[in-house]
Amino acid sequence: MQITFIILGVLLLIVVFLVFRAKHQMKQIKDVKDSDKVKILSDQNFSAQTKAGTVLVDFWASWCMPCKLMVPVLNELAEETDGKVTIAKLNVDEARVTASKFKVRSIPTLILFKNGKEIHRFIGVKTKDYLLKELDRRTAYN
Repeated sequence: MQITFIILGVLLLIVVFLVFRAKHQMKQIKDVKDSDKVKILSDQNFSAQTKAGTVLVDFWASWCMPCKLMVPVLNELAEETDGKVTIAKLNVDEARVTASKFKVRSIPTLILFKNGKEIHRFIGVKTKDYLLKELDRRTAYN
């Protein structure tokens, strides 16, 4: 019985250590500037920017650490898709009407639109390779 408590105690200490280490690493993340190829959306321009073509919209907030992890990924996607897919961002704190309209409950949420209609939704941090494969699979990307 005591061995069980010792093992559980050690496991708890390891989990606590890993959580604190992850928090420390997240605080060290530097802000990365958005690429010029990433469009910034608002409640006012959202419909106009998403009504034609294929648009991947990142719903994010400035205080969200996982959202900060997505910035370099979206910058690279914007460069690699070269206009075939528009990459855009919408700050949920500044564009609450649009975020509410699309029922965004957690961030980062990426929604893929084709001619103004949602065709797929990604929740959480995703890699560039994953997103490229999904864009290829879900759109006429090629």
